Amino acid sequence: MAIILLIEDEDSIRRVLKKVLLEDNSNYRFIEATNGEEGITSIDQHTFDLILCDIKMPKKDGIEVLNHAVAKTPHVPVIMISGHGDLATAVKAMRIGAFDYISKPPDLNHLLSTVRSALQPKKSVVVSQNKTIKTNGSHQQMIGESSEIQHIHSLIAKVAPTQARVLIQGPNGSGKELIANAIHRQSGRSNGPFVEVNCAAIPSELIESELFGHVKGAFTSAHKERKGKFETAHGGTLFLDEIGDMSLPTQAKVLRALQEHKVQRVGSDKDTSVDVRVVAATNKDLLEEINAKRFREDLFHRLAVIEINVPPLNNRRSDIPLLIHFFNGQLTPTKEFSPDVIDQLQQLDWSGNVRQLRNVVERLHILSDSTISVEDVNRFVQP
Repeated sequence: MAIILLIEDEDSIRRVLKKVLLEDNSNYRFIEATNGEEGITSIDQHTFDLILCDIKMPKKDGIEVLNHAVAKTPHVPVIMISGHGDLATAVKAMRIGAFDYISKPPDLNHLLSTVRSALQPKKSVVVSQNKTIKTNGSHQQMIGESSEIQHIHSLIAKVAPTQARVLIQGPNGSGKELIANAIHRQSGRSNGPFVEVNCAAIPSELIESELFGHVKGAFTSAHKERKGKFETAHGGTLFLDEIGDMSLPTQAKVLRALQEHKVQRVGSDKDTSVDVRVVAATNKDLLEEINAKRFREDLFHRLAVIEINVPPLNNRRSDIPLLIHFFNGQLTPTKEFSPDVIDQLQQLDWSGNVRQLRNVVERLHILSDSTISVEDVNRFVQP
């Protein structure tokens, strides 16, 4: 049973939040507080698994409550509830240590997916191309409140609990890997491995060994037997990034693995059963690739049970201020971005998307004084 502290001064919102969450999981138990002072008292007197806290409240606001919670119970995730005009404060809350924030009126799918994610076990294993990384449950969130991002949150909440394969399409730097991670975290496989393979970064002559493994002596440098990523991801999620760059022969073998749930190591004639959910991503138009005979249509239909299209940053400029505040909060010490600077950055062409914006914020942070000015943007960003 998860015990949730709900700090919210509006009775109607408390009722809605409780109703929605209890319909999702009847084992939730709630303790309610109608102002910040009551919330702090409850934190001191009880043990909680999660705190839901409004930002604007009487008798101590949400930021004061968050500061107290982080100091008193740093292991308990805190989800902030923000009105539309509270975005800057919501970003400040993220910097202090909030798990996430939810806007009013709450998107119910986003609410449910965020609460489920916050209540998941704190340790997971993320396996990248060449190494295994233990994490303490912290992870990057998709930052934004645009309708495009809210739609993606809604899709993730619907598809993550299923076993459906997902194809994520969008330009480089737009956040496809974050979506794949979110699908894994919110799925029933979240305690299993998340294995990432960048299909564009591995030479074509090595990709099959990387995916399916090999036996000793299969080729010149195969000095010992080795598992492939499909086997490593058994019981978890395999993220095939840049799937559009995979060669046709390898595509055929991936298709077989998806159809039969079996793989064959290079140099072996023995099948190994695998239980893997595949999430794929690409920056290419796969329908165009199919027409050009560079991508198998049957593999496309196997992968694209659910399609998630990630918009370029230029198509969601309203999220740029939130992203700037978020990236600035990750740097020490934080610096002030004047409203004029943020307005100016919103107008630029972000062909490199969120990755480019993050780099620009870091560049301005390094090269500018404590307050970043329009002149700094003209000197260090614009051509």
